[in-house]
Amino acid sequence: MVTVPRDINADANPLRQLSLEQLRRRTSMKWRTYPDDVLPLWVAEMDVPLAEPIARAIVAAVELGDTGYPVGTAYAEALAEFARARWGWDGFAVERTAIVPDVMLGVVEMLKLVSGPGDPVVVNCPVYPPFYQFIESMGRPVVEAPLDPGGRIDFAELDAAFVRALAGGSRPAYLLCSPHNPTGTVHTAAELAEVARLARARGVRVVADEIHAPIVAEGATFVPYLTVPGAESGLSLMSASKAWNLAGLKAALAIAGPAAAGDLARMPEVVSHGPSHVGIIAHTAALRDGGDWLDALLAALDDNRRLLAKLLGEHLPAVRYEPAEATYLAWLDCGALDLGDDPAAVFLRRGRVALNSGPDFGTGGAGFVRMNLATSPELITEAVHRMTAAVTR
Repeated sequence: MVTVPRDINADANPLRQLSLEQLRRRTSMKWRTYPDDVLPLWVAEMDVPLAEPIARAIVAAVELGDTGYPVGTAYAEALAEFARARWGWDGFAVERTAIVPDVMLGVVEMLKLVSGPGDPVVVNCPVYPPFYQFIESMGRPVVEAPLDPGGRIDFAELDAAFVRALAGGSRPAYLLCSPHNPTGTVHTAAELAEVARLARARGVRVVADEIHAPIVAEGATFVPYLTVPGAESGLSLMSASKAWNLAGLKAALAIAGPAAAGDLARMPEVVSHGPSHVGIIAHTAALRDGGDWLDALLAALDDNRRLLAKLLGEHLPAVRYEPAEATYLAWLDCGALDLGDDPAAVFLRRGRVALNSGPDFGTGGAGFVRMNLATSPELITEAVHRMTAAVTR
């Protein structure tokens, strides 16, 4: 009989429960892409044990042989309860949801529903690199609307991008990243309402990637796009995968605003075959029973943001860092270090620290690196020491 590990304390810091030796035994992308002398603080995997309620649910499914095809609305019902408790979203409509394999594959399907082959997709750069990769793989052009210097949506730029995207009679869509990756910006209700107003005025459909929604810093409040005035025709993608480290257990939900229900209904039924049934079981357990674990994680991430700011101030004061309002990612401006457009390459070669390269995030990413803070304070400290040695040798 399979048993659930009992050394996982829901009240303890999840980021301090695994040793480096244990982490190096993992076979996922984060820990197997680089040699063992490299500290991997790059791809969005967390260095945490699985939350016990999730482990229990998976073990129960395996013991029962419950590994068939997914069906039903349990995931959506769990997300509705979570959204009501965490974000005050009382209007979440389970009947306007559909399971999809993961958020980015869901994004592709939603873009197909609201725009046609060859139609442009607007993004706020710098932004999550797969936005470019998936859009371009669809044969769609990307139209960039750069964020302002503070990392927030620049509405003049956004409107200008909408106008450019509409040229030639196309039906463009706007792929909104909320909270924003890599900056960690949490868009306010007023900002999202302005997004909805501009999109409606220009006839642009909005698809919101809200995968990082549960991961907010103390004092920040996530606002679901579909809750703001004017967003009735929007579509959203959500998942428990980022907040509970479930990327290998594929599942996500597409959610339609009231005026987009007909669009979602046109999604091919075969798309629902892509999610993992065990994944849905795991995500449902996370949303229903993983709240205490998540709260411990959020507190640990707040500590790590403060730690990184302190370490950079002491050892690399030329690096500009503003602790993010959301995500477990840090967006570091290394331009003053004079390391070229891709400082991550220097930190990897000289310091043996793997970070994400800023230029991969599009316009505005040159000179930046993205660091994953979902690890132990000891590894963050070691990484900063290595980065410091890389630029002072």
